[in-house]
Amino acid sequence: MDNQSTPTSTGPVIGIILAERIFAGLIVDHQLQGELHTYPPGAAPMDPDDDHALVELPTDSLIHALCDLVVSLAQGHEKDLAAVGIALPGMIRGGVVEEAPNLPQLKGAKIGELITAGLIKNGIAAPVTVLNDADAVAAGLASSHGKLDRLIRVWTLGTGIGYGRYPFAEGVWEGGHSVVSLDDKERYCGCGGVGHLEGIMGHRAMRLRFLDLEPEEVFAIANTRNGERSADPRCNDFKKLWHKSLAAVTASSIHMDGPGKFFLTGFNVRFVDMNLLHDCLHGMVKMSPLQSYSIEIVAEDQTTRVIGAAVAAEQVSRR
Repeated sequence: MDNQSTPTSTGPVIGIILAERIFAGLIVDHQLQGELHTYPPGAAPMDPDDDHALVELPTDSLIHALCDLVVSLAQGHEKDLAAVGIALPGMIRGGVVEEAPNLPQLKGAKIGELITAGLIKNGIAAPVTVLNDADAVAAGLASSHGKLDRLIRVWTLGTGIGYGRYPFAEGVWEGGHSVVSLDDKERYCGCGGVGHLEGIMGHRAMRLRFLDLEPEEVFAIANTRNGERSADPRCNDFKKLWHKSLAAVTASSIHMDGPGKFFLTGFNVRFVDMNLLHDCLHGMVKMSPLQSYSIEIVAEDQTTRVIGAAVAAEQVSRR
């Protein structure tokens, strides 16, 4: 298990999350100051009309919007702003977006350099850190649960499947693309890969698999309790596959990185049957020194993500 001392804040930090829209906040001592800022401005937290607003923005416009948010939040703190953390879905290395299926216009963009240059023009010289959004979730949960000295892992269950880890470790960490099936027919992952976790658990993949049922209907049918299997056995079988897949990647992480705390979050945690998940894991993790793991479901919270982006940026700025 990785251990490090609990960090103390050195000054205000700005955390930003890019998802279907942008959420940003000023963080002081790991707490949000004031309200979250959003882009598009005034977007309701769950308004589907805004879900594709960022995908439609060209890279230059998106960079401009991010810089404007930082400038707005940094008012009065331009000189003492300690860092800026920007978290987005995709493969991020060295401040460069190497892959971003949900924001394809950012592929290859040197986000770190572009934001840094834009902020300097506005008199802000704070270092900029770019990270995967699932890692920001892990850092935010570590902070909110007082576990900044512990190993924290998180699965985000949504349109895709994200894997976050705190403390941050070098690597690709595309856990949603872990192979959990050797069936050549399992080709529902958005990347085109065979047998991937996201191809089973991702919301998009579930809709492709069940063209006649929404994911909510699949699990509602599977959860029908009348003493017998449901009228549609596909749903029962898929519910088991869904949970076995999550158990498999969690067990693999335990065997590679040791036991510890796992969080589950995202809008599809509503489908998790904890008893079934634990039963599956019990059959996969048999070495007694590795059985001290725990799993907790937490509600999706953009504030936690924003704080996590800030915590990660603050720690990088100290290295």
